[in-house]
Amino acid sequence: MKIYEKIRIGEVTVSNRLVRAALVTQTGSPEGRVTDATIAHYKARAGGNLGLIVTGMLGVHVSGKGIPSQLMIDTDEAVESLRRLTEAVHEAGPAKIFAQIAHCGSKTDPRITGAPLMGPSAVMNRGLRPGQTAPIPEEMTKAQIREVEDAFILAAQRAFRAGFDGVELHAAHAYLLNQFYSPLTNLREDEYGGSLENRLRITTEILRGVRESVGSKMAVSVRFGACDYMEGGSTLEDAARGAALLEEAGADLIDASGGMCRYILQGRTDAGYFRDMTRAIKGACKIPVVLSGGVHTAEEAEALLQEGAADLIGAARVLLQNPKWPEQEEALAERST
Repeated sequence: MKIYEKIRIGEVTVSNRLVRAALVTQTGSPEGRVTDATIAHYKARAGGNLGLIVTGMLGVHVSGKGIPSQLMIDTDEAVESLRRLTEAVHEAGPAKIFAQIAHCGSKTDPRITGAPLMGPSAVMNRGLRPGQTAPIPEEMTKAQIREVEDAFILAAQRAFRAGFDGVELHAAHAYLLNQFYSPLTNLREDEYGGSLENRLRITTEILRGVRESVGSKMAVSVRFGACDYMEGGSTLEDAARGAALLEEAGADLIDASGGMCRYILQGRTDAGYFRDMTRAIKGACKIPVVLSGGVHTAEEAEALLQEGAADLIGAARVLLQNPKWPEQEEALAERST
């Protein structure tokens, strides 16, 4: 089956096309360090015949921490803790592991961060969960934008030192980089707002900074919230053009998902419900594209690959319930041939 074929992401070779999509495990210590529970969670999935594991988001700066139990990569002290994780994954199986790094921007709580909420503009975050409320964020100054960019770049360097095979910038699901990209939350009139190029500027500047600091030694992915699926939000045309800009800035992989709609597409539960987005992105890029959402069987994943909807298929919740799912699916496929 094509799903069990190798694929290159930058200079990293992945053993098959199945990806454990990023999902926060809520197993970090109060200080944001790896715990035995963290190790056990990822080790179980690394031994289950996945090609690639993407961690739940690691916080790059305390001002963007999303939940109290979130793992952090905001200081050099985090490196040794995270190295425990990468060593456990690499010992358990062939899976590669990418560190997803993130800043939540206005999608957090000052009681968690100890700091005022900030975002590209002083407007309500449109990606909050139903019933969730949050204060209006403060509009970020250019100095704050530079501070966050530097935090992402330093986090990528730490990820490299901790032994990760790649790093993924979280620019989806209404978090900070996605807030800059979406016209629903970015009303700026400077070089970080307005045009698509300007709304992606913070992300492309981070990409170039990461490339300059780690070269081609690490694969670099972007979890791209490419389309909001909301009136006035980012569009499929933005998705295609934006992905091309991310590729030009140094991305090796586009891990496509929703923007202000988060990882949900209202009224859709079919396998690969974001495939219109990934097809648009694939038409504009040469780098591989990941499609996640609604995939529960290897047959569904294979069908999406065969129709050209993506190059890799991501799953999260099915792996949360059954870490050995890919291994069991492969065995079923072999018995049926």
